[in-house]
Amino acid sequence: MKVSEGRMTKWPKVAAVWKGHTGHINSIAYSPDGLNVVSGSDDMTIRIWDVGTGKPVGEPLKGHTSSVESVAYSPDGRSIVSGSADDTIRIWDAVTGEPIGEPLKGHTGAILSLAYSPDGRNIVSGATDTTIRIWDAATGMPTGEPLTGHRYYVQSVAYSPDGLRIVSGSDTVRIWDATTGTLTGEPLTGHRDIVWSVAYSPDGLNFVSGSKDETIRIWDAVAGVPVGDPLEGHSRDIMSIAYSPHGRTIVSGSRDCTIRIWDAATGSPIGEPLVGHTGSIWSVAYSPDGRSIISGSPDQTIRIWDVAAGYLGAETLTGHKKTVSSVAYSPDGLYIASGSWDKTIRIWDAATGAL
Repeated sequence: MKVSEGRMTKWPKVAAVWKGHTGHINSIAYSPDGLNVVSGSDDMTIRIWDVGTGKPVGEPLKGHTSSVESVAYSPDGRSIVSGSADDTIRIWDAVTGEPIGEPLKGHTGAILSLAYSPDGRNIVSGATDTTIRIWDAATGMPTGEPLTGHRYYVQSVAYSPDGLRIVSGSDTVRIWDATTGTLTGEPLTGHRDIVWSVAYSPDGLNFVSGSKDETIRIWDAVAGVPVGDPLEGHSRDIMSIAYSPHGRTIVSGSRDCTIRIWDAATGSPIGEPLVGHTGSIWSVAYSPDGRSIISGSPDQTIRIWDVAAGYLGAETLTGHKKTVSSVAYSPDGLYIASGSWDKTIRIWDAATGAL
């Protein structure tokens, strides 16, 4: 194994199908240095995997009493946070796998979305109890009262790049002061139905939302007003959305089985819809250099798309036996990880699509 400045520059050939979970895999994430992957499953456990060997690091992380819905690494890679349908959040030592402190209790519904603040000092969570909570990552204590106002499950939460604001998607879109937990203005009421996904632009000036109403909206992150008209073209719910690393384009994945790329400045579609999947698009992600997009679907496949040309940049990645629930690029962009309801994680060469 060759490692340079804490980053893996050449990976050895590894067993690329990782088995160990006994339930659906709901969420996966790379560590910031790309050396490990964390996974959360319906089997109520979290597993940490060594990317170089393909082996689990230690024993499964146990403590949750229901399915693990969301996992994330802290920005420094030292901790992992997990959210569960048991209404609790847990923080784990990413090296030893030991729990850090007691479970974070306060929600009265399943935790659907989690995120660390950019400085790693806080964690935000959104749940089926319609509330958002902010937690001190060091103590596990809530910082203030629950953030209330939504009337439906909080499907997605995200910190602004500067860590000063939080955006949430539910029946409406709301912007919160990350320090005080207060709304920065009125709810953003442009969508006509549930908002499934929200994401900030890299510069933090805008954010984007994808909805069950089949539209995408770009918002001014400071003023809290829509930028231009809704982005229309999909014919079903927008399930996943992301900005490119340079912030110039947006990718959306929909239940209409297509992916669309949009100009972030004008809101205009770029090229034709990307077609090929035969199932809904549950997860989309840009490569770190912004040149490629990956998508995961219940059709059991992953696809790699060339952003400029709008065609498949590699063969369709097949091998999973059930829904592909989560996809992620390694930090260096060389590899792709996919998590599936077939209880496995697979690692793929991003250039060739090979296992």
